[in-house]
This record gives sequence, structure tokens and C-alpha cells, in this order.
Amino acid sequence: MVAGWKQYEDFDDPTLKKHPSEQADDVSIDSLPEYQRPPPRTIDQYLKAEIPHLSRRSTVSLLCCMGFIIMFGMRETMGMVNSEIEGKNRSSSQIKVPPSTMGAIESAIFWGYFITQIPGGLIAAAYPANKLFGAAIGSSCLLNLFVPALYDNPSGLIIIKVMQGLVEGVTYPACHGIMRHWAPPLERSRLATIAFSGCYAGVMFSMMICGILMKNISLFAPFYFYSVIGIIWYLTWLWLVFEKPSLHTCIDAKELIMIEKSLGSSQQHYSNLTLGNTPWKAFFTSMPCYAIFVANFCRSWNFYLLVLFQASYFKEAFGTTTTQNASLGALPHFLMTLVVPAGGIMADRLRKKGILNTTQVRKLFNCGGFGLEATFFLAMAYSHTTIQGMTALTIGVAFSGFAISGFNVNHLDIAPRYASILMGLSNGIGTIAGAIIPLAKNTIVVNGTQEEWRILIILSAFIHYAGIIFYGIFASGELQPWADPKAEEERQWNQMNESVPVTKYATQPNGLMQRRPSGGVTNYGAAMETALPPSRASALPQEMSSGPPARPPAPRTYSQEEAPVQPSVVPSANPFLSGPVSRNPFRQEAVQPEAQDTYLHGTIDDRTY
Repeated sequence: MVAGWKQYEDFDDPTLKKHPSEQADDVSIDSLPEYQRPPPRTIDQYLKAEIPHLSRRSTVSLLCCMGFIIMFGMRETMGMVNSEIEGKNRSSSQIKVPPSTMGAIESAIFWGYFITQIPGGLIAAAYPANKLFGAAIGSSCLLNLFVPALYDNPSGLIIIKVMQGLVEGVTYPACHGIMRHWAPPLERSRLATIAFSGCYAGVMFSMMICGILMKNISLFAPFYFYSVIGIIWYLTWLWLVFEKPSLHTCIDAKELIMIEKSLGSSQQHYSNLTLGNTPWKAFFTSMPCYAIFVANFCRSWNFYLLVLFQASYFKEAFGTTTTQNASLGALPHFLMTLVVPAGGIMADRLRKKGILNTTQVRKLFNCGGFGLEATFFLAMAYSHTTIQGMTALTIGVAFSGFAISGFNVNHLDIAPRYASILMGLSNGIGTIAGAIIPLAKNTIVVNGTQEEWRILIILSAFIHYAGIIFYGIFASGELQPWADPKAEEERQWNQMNESVPVTKYATQPNGLMQRRPSGGVTNYGAAMETALPPSRASALPQEMSSGPPARPPAPRTYSQEEAPVQPSVVPSANPFLSGPVSRNPFRQEAVQPEAQDTYLHGTIDDRTY
């Protein structure tokens, strides 16, 4: 442990001590490399940030799931309370809200939800996504405390719902930002679907809880219940969840190394994403992105239809009571809560075993889930009894859980770095469906007859069929070229490449003639690459012969005009050829021009004094 206190940003990457067994995947705990842990927090001295017998990444996924349970439970509470109010006699009810105003209240949260989708993606990519996710749900729970007091004030209630939508709009992008650091590639489907299953479990629990609380306590008791539970969840979130594995104070070394190594290059640290360096053009010219957008819109249409109006449909079309809606209505969402993580496990298993590639898995699960849900929606539209309608709805909603292993985790496949921004875009488009649903329902279902509801349900089924065709043609599970971390790394390696063209020096063959400073040419291949004087070249064979060496000739003095010119020598590139010129192929730069004077150069006999 390093002495002194350091901030968490000093521990972005643990300083690993290399070990020979580090390259192995199935290593023992004792052989794992040691790493420098971040300093413990005050609470860590009393309570370790862990849930016993549960890995840290599974803890993150589970708490994300619980957060979505609370968030969507608050939304379903609004639908259940409104359904109860509409069922009462208007003359005796204490709350009198016109249907048109109630529709505006129900859609208000989606307009706020839509506004913060794209900004939420950018914020989640630039700042710790775990803090953003927790603060969003915690703030929404606090705002939920004011809903009962403003129920008789439509304007104030609309403002509160818009504010809830604004803070909740960052949750989906933030969840993808969390999974970017915590989910290994071959566990993305499982961990992400566990987290997103909270959306459907929240609807299920809310139906049961609201029915019990409204019957035994008061009409507005569910609002207070979810506010208190949400604050408790937020405190637990701050205790157990960290931005990334390397910042966790008590993560197991084996789990940390596995996550870091499996993420590989996608875990590289790049500059923070901004509006300027985000590839918006690539987003809106990529057909795999459009496939995700369309699928999210289609899925959101059916999902929000059930969240807002499932209780109203069965009450008006089949005459069910609130108690029956609380028990039977929760069954479809209960099955979907089980199917969503089961589908994620199946998808990952197909990929791990190489049975199907990622693109095939995404298309199979998404199109299969959409198709079965749309088919059973048609069956529900033509049902004549409560049992028939509820059975068709239960089977259809359960099968739609497989689609979450398709489009809803597809962002992490095609662009891990931009997953939070893409999730914000796609979820924003899906939010448009949530805002349109109340308006479409109030336009089509005027008198609340079964025939009017049938038209709305058939419309929802055909929207799903359109999504199947588009996603089946254009979807992809492969990393897109514009989101490749290697390409990004190459661009960041030399930032001058895009602004200043760099021209490499032309490599010349060894021994080419170089210009003399005096205007002539000479060979400056190396210090030894100089032509020997003629006197020394002619005397070389004699020196090599036996006998005493011959005395050098007397020096000659030349005038400036009579000075001989050294011939330009262009030796061959072969360094092993013999000759009076030494050839060095490893030196092509001029070291120093040849001496032109005879003062202190050459042998003793050559010098002039």
C-alpha cells in the first residue's frame, strides 16, 4: 500500500506486478499478480462493500435491477391510481380530473424523459456513470413525495412529472455506461438483461403492492412507499457500487484481472466524449444504429401501452376489479422478469459455444420475441373472456422478454465506447412512443368499448411486425469501423497526422554521389568511404609484397589551379567487393568533407611545414 492518501483518479489502472502465470486464464488465486488497491473509505472499515457469495459485477447488475424496479414501479403506480379514480363515481370522488387533463399528466413524464436522453448519454460517457444512475433514481423518489399533495392541482402535477422525467432520462444511458466497465464481452447479455429485467419486475410488483396498499391503507399510499424504498436503495447503491473494477476497494483479484483482460482494448482511456468528438454523422448513417432505433420504438410502444393502460383495458373490456387486476395483471410481467435473464444466459451460451455468431443471436432473439408477442396480441384483441385475454397477454409478454437479448444490448456490440450515447438516442426515440400512446389511446378509445380497444391492440401488433422486418435486414452484432478502438488509438498516436502532412525522407541506395560544398561531387558514404590518393593506391600492392616497404615519394606542391580533382567514386552496394575504396553500407550520411589542405594531414612525408 502506498503511503499517504490518494484520490481515486490516481488508481484508474492498478499497478500490476507481472507474474509468469498472468497470461493463463485458469490461474490460482495465489499465483495472481498483486495490484495496488484504492484507499478504503470510512464505511469500509466497518462494513465491506460486498454481498456475501455474490461477485462484484453481479452485485452491480442486481442493484441496477432494483433501481429499475423502483423507477418503473413509480410509473405503474400512476396508472393504477388513475384507473381506480376513473372507476369511481365522479360525483362522489374527491378528485375530479378531466380525461384530457389526465392524458396530459400521464404523458408529461415522457416529455421530460425524452429531453435528457442524449445529454444523459454524453454525461454518462464523460463522468462516473454509477453516480449519475444513483442520483437520478434517488432524485425521482424525492419528487415522488410531492405527487399526492398535487393531485388536485393538474398544473403542479404536470411540472412534477416533467421533472421526474428529466432526472429519469439519464438512467438507461448511465446503465450502459456502467456495463461498459463491468460486463465482460461474453457476459454482456446476462448482466445487462438482469439489470433491465427490473423494468418488467417493477410493473409486476407495483400491481400487487398498489392493490394491497390502496385497499388497506389509502389511495396515495403507494407513492409514499416507493419514495421511502427508493431513498434506502440509494444509500445502498452509494455503499456497494463503484465506477469501475479498478476503483473497488475490496474486489477479488481474480475477478478484477478477468474483467480487465476480457475487456481488452475497449477499456483504453480516451479523451472524454463531447459534442465535438462524438461521431454523430456515423450514428445517423449507420443502418445497424437505425435497426436499434426502430426496435426500441416498437418495443416501447407495446411496453408503455401495458404500463399505462393494461388495468384500464381489462376493466373496461371485461369488467375486472382492482383486486383482479393486481393479481392476474401481474402474471405476464412476472413471467417476463424470468424470461429476460434466462434469454440473456441462452444468448451468451450460444455465442460462447460458437453455435451462432453475435449478429445471428441478436436477430434470432429480437425477431423471435417481437413476432411471438405480436401474434399473441392479435389473439388478445379477439378474446371474449378475461381468461382468454389474460392468457394471450401472458404468453405474448413472456416471449417478448427474449427481445431484450437482441436490440437492448446491441449497443455494446457495435460501439462499446459510445454505448451510453447510442442508448440515449434509441431510448429517446422509444420515449416518443411513450408520449404518443396516451394521445392515441384517447383518440381511438373514446367510449371504452371492446371494439375500440381491439383497434388499438391490432395497431400495436402491426407496429411489432414492421420492427421485425427492419431489424432482421439491417441489424448487426459486429464492432463498427467508426467505433473501433484500434483506429482511435492510431489517430491519437500522432495527432499531427491529420493537420500536418508528414513526408518521409527518400532512402537512397548506398554510395550515391553527394554534393561537395565547393560545388563538385564526392562520396560521403562513411568515414572510410573515401578514394585513396593515387600514390597510395599504386603503392598498395608493393606494401603487401615481401621485403622492406618502399619510401614514400617526396611531397609535391601544387598551385591552386594545378590541384588535382578527386574523381567521383560511386561504389557498388555490395560491401564485399574488393577495391581501393572501402564501402560501408550502414552509413549514408556525410560525416565531414574531405580535407583539402596538406597541413597536418596524411603521413609525415606528405605534410607541409
